[in-house]
Amino acid sequence: MSDPLTRHLRVLRPAPGVFAFYDGRVEGHRFAPGPNWVDDGALSLGVASYAILSGDHALVYDTHVSRAHAALIRATLAAEGARRFTVVLSHWHLDHVAGTAEFADCEVIANVRTAAHLATRKAAIEAGTDHGLPAIDPLILPTRSFDGTLTLDIGGREVRLITANIHSDDATLLWLPDAGILLAGDTVEDTVTYVGAPQDFATHLTDLGRLAGLNPRVILPNHGAPDRIAEARYGPELIAATADYIRFLMRLKDDPAAADLPLATVIADALASGALTMFAPYEGVHRQNVARVLALGTGGDG
Repeated sequence: MSDPLTRHLRVLRPAPGVFAFYDGRVEGHRFAPGPNWVDDGALSLGVASYAILSGDHALVYDTHVSRAHAALIRATLAAEGARRFTVVLSHWHLDHVAGTAEFADCEVIANVRTAAHLATRKAAIEAGTDHGLPAIDPLILPTRSFDGTLTLDIGGREVRLITANIHSDDATLLWLPDAGILLAGDTVEDTVTYVGAPQDFATHLTDLGRLAGLNPRVILPNHGAPDRIAEARYGPELIAATADYIRFLMRLKDDPAAADLPLATVIADALASGALTMFAPYEGVHRQNVARVLALGTGGDG
């Protein structure tokens, strides 16, 4: 019998050798009763973890929102022939690390900032007091860390790990140069990015420019529309739309009246071009972003 926690998990295949494990955006479905970070910060928006399978080696990019999800990811890849697993964490946020205990016998790679964030917060995350319940216990810490870039050989396929400060100061993205595919974690989202540190906006824009310089053919975000992920229909325009949205937030210090604009108005051009799709729960994300920027007292640097 399947685990009820994973009954809405969909296995998508956006490209050869690339799997997306998607959950959320299911009307009326909740992971658990009462306030919890799984429903409020992940499933309400839709969330994917990814895997790259080449030969018998699988790279698992984030371990999803629960151990049950991670167990299904591992079983699915094993059924496809995976015998060796390597985990890469996109950043420290809970909806990306919750299932890592299912890969406790594997190498777990993160950049040095992700490793530091998780080590510092370990006790609180395991107690369920960091971002609330459910607790992640045990929290498995990375076994290997890196800074800047790192190139891995996954069953003969080159995978480059790239760090950035977008969404969080500890982002790690995966670049598949053979296919022009960028697995972006939370650095870009559809509908809009969640802003954690508006004081770093200038750095966000610099790093978005660096990612655009890769000239990706396909971008696979962790938060986006499942049909577009399944069909690999996100491209470099997602980077440009994210940069435009950040610039809007930066302008709030000079145009505070714009804070009252609805999200659909703010991103109207990107919606019209098809770069973004409007998903109603992101209005709440936008409101949080605006409040965070205004509380800082500036629109960030720049």
